Amino acid sequence: MTKAERLPASFRDPSGFLFSRNGVLFRQINRACENDYVRLMDSGLYEKLVKAGLLIPHVESDQSPAETDAAFKVIQPEHVPFISYPYEWAFSQLKDAALVTLSIQKRALKHGMSLKDASAYNIQFVRGRATLIDTLSFEIYKEGKPWAAYRQFCQHFLAPLALMSCRDVRLNQLLRLYIDGVPLDLASGLLPIKTKFNFGLFTHIHIHASAQKRFADRVDSPREGALGMSQHAMIGLIESLEGTIRKLLWKPSGTEWGTYYESTNYSDSAFEHKKKLVREWSAEQNPAMVWDLGGNTGVFSRETAATGAFTVSFDIDPAAVEQNYQVVKKNKEQNLLPLVLDLTNPSPAIGWNNQERDSFGARGPVDLVLALAVIHHLAISNNLPLPQLADFFAACCKTLVIEFIPKSDSQVQKLLASRQDIFPDYTREGFESAFTERFRIQKTVPVRDSERVLYCMEKR
Repeated sequence: MTKAERLPASFRDPSGFLFSRNGVLFRQINRACENDYVRLMDSGLYEKLVKAGLLIPHVESDQSPAETDAAFKVIQPEHVPFISYPYEWAFSQLKDAALVTLSIQKRALKHGMSLKDASAYNIQFVRGRATLIDTLSFEIYKEGKPWAAYRQFCQHFLAPLALMSCRDVRLNQLLRLYIDGVPLDLASGLLPIKTKFNFGLFTHIHIHASAQKRFADRVDSPREGALGMSQHAMIGLIESLEGTIRKLLWKPSGTEWGTYYESTNYSDSAFEHKKKLVREWSAEQNPAMVWDLGGNTGVFSRETAATGAFTVSFDIDPAAVEQNYQVVKKNKEQNLLPLVLDLTNPSPAIGWNNQERDSFGARGPVDLVLALAVIHHLAISNNLPLPQLADFFAACCKTLVIEFIPKSDSQVQKLLASRQDIFPDYTREGFESAFTERFRIQKTVPVRDSERVLYCMEKR
């Protein structure tokens, strides 16, 4: 039998871990978690959570465990098409993930169980909805025991949401720096004074942070929350957190990219022609996975998603990604995932030994990449040479659909208006020369009523 490969990120929980065998993902459940797992399955909680779309389903497997000495059982969870991280989510994605976590905790208490952790990394977006993917997050509830995940929930969800809502939406990037969640003392210091008059934020962030600091250096201090809590009090805590989070709002408005399609120089004819080409080429290629790099609000992402491809729609602008996600929710779209990403500074590998969270590149390559109206920003705004861009895209995909926009285009002229033109190679000929080193050009079609050209390329 092929040797099992334990996932480097799966080491923190003694209850079990993830491993792969022949490219298939499994979860080993250790004997330390046997009673909790049996209760989860026998209590009806698992069935109800799966039916509600709140927990990833699994099947029990006859695969041999990766580590036999500690093993109780092996399960095979449903495949998640793309693993994303909270620092890549729009405001409402993080908010929905928080509310789903609290909803699961309330449901668990009704079945005599409780979430022992509340990590944002345990939530993924599956079929368009925030879903718990860690089956081993549950433990048997003991009356009087406090919620062990309270601090983690506040650091992973409440603190970044409060900062995004009350300060700046870009502060979710603190989650990229602090893998265990935003420290509450840091959040308390960054939040405006007015949040101290918000009962929920005052209680769960400011007072919580103060208590942590007060007891941090005391050897005789009780473990956080160790004074005990009745189930009634715990429900009150959960509902307080829930109410606080529901009141946190952020409305996208007025950014350059959030309103991009309202000010673009495309004619209606050009816009529809470009959409038609993207859909036709996606249907011909029949990709399982598409990355739309520079997806804005997802207009063209939806063209590939319509052909059946799971499409991850990346954009640098939180407002555009927020709008995209709201459409996903409204239309109940199941195979489109909007995410925030700066292509010039993509998500790195982070965590212990840089292996707990994969880099952007490590989650590829994918079947097809869309790079529409993005090459001029990378080449001109960010001074990236065309050969390096060709190398980057070749590392991302098998097939590339990319749009070349010449200097004569009004959008490029805007970029050059306030700077010297130091880009003699930024021509159609220079573009084709650089990209044919890494790709074979399959199709070249001028976009109707424009000077732009759409290419379909296959990696060499």
